[in-house]
Amino acid sequence: MERVFSGVVTQATGSWYEVLSEGETLRCRIRGRLRLKGVRSTNPVVVGDEVECVEDEHGDHLITGIRPRRNYVIRRASNLSKESHIIAANVDQALLMVTLRQPETAWEFVDRFLVTCEAYKVPVKIILSKLDLQQAEEVEAFREVYEKIGYEVIGVSVTTGEGVERVRELLSGRTTLLSGNSGVGKSTLVGEIFPSLEIRTGEISESFHKGKHTTTFSTMYPLEGGGAVIDTPGIKGFGLIDIDDAELWHYFPEMMETACDCRFYNCTHTHEPGCAVVEAVKNGEIAYERYESYLKILDEDDKYRK
Repeated sequence: MERVFSGVVTQATGSWYEVLSEGETLRCRIRGRLRLKGVRSTNPVVVGDEVECVEDEHGDHLITGIRPRRNYVIRRASNLSKESHIIAANVDQALLMVTLRQPETAWEFVDRFLVTCEAYKVPVKIILSKLDLQQAEEVEAFREVYEKIGYEVIGVSVTTGEGVERVRELLSGRTTLLSGNSGVGKSTLVGEIFPSLEIRTGEISESFHKGKHTTTFSTMYPLEGGGAVIDTPGIKGFGLIDIDDAELWHYFPEMMETACDCRFYNCTHTHEPGCAVVEAVKNGEIAYERYESYLKILDEDDKYRK
């Protein structure tokens, strides 16, 4: 006689899944092939999924179904791939951690992540990490660009303690996806706020000034007092998927605000006469770095379509 139960996936390795059910973490496998309608993904079950499970007559735990997701964060699985990789599902917010130095996070990476969160309706904030190691003028320039378009930028230094309490407030009572390149200090920050979690941390490679991967799989950690944080493997690239070229500018808030003044309703904001977006870039009203990200994403998408 099979026992039916439900739970939330807290770790997904591709072969085994840890499912939290009524305070107990159970190791589960997938029964058969699970396919989600409209989603071609390399990982059908992800951290944050609410799943239906059974315990069979042999005592094995099997995932038999996935409840509808209210949102998720997704990226292209690999170069020139039409498959997607879902990082996490059913999150209340995303916190993107970036560093301008040691290591450097490319602005284009930031913009790709923000576009995905806008497209899939995931509230997102930016954590500017290792603040004590950054150049003040670079921090000011970064803040000016992203705060102007409505994103909260939280400067954080685990060394000095700056910003740590603000992050603690944000994490409390919410399911949060914490993401960023390797070496930006995700695990260190969470470990500082919640020492009992014992999240692995790593150092920066001196030869390449890039972070070494410390988190092998995305893992959800329930927090004391409610909420959970999903710590992800450091992400090197962030290819977008399932966002049409004609809709891409909808996920750049400053372009959405300006595009209504374009001469043509179907303006692509690349070459058309009377484009209010291009004019705003020329006048410095829209940051050139953001517009450059927009053009690069369009160009990349054209390559994938060939």
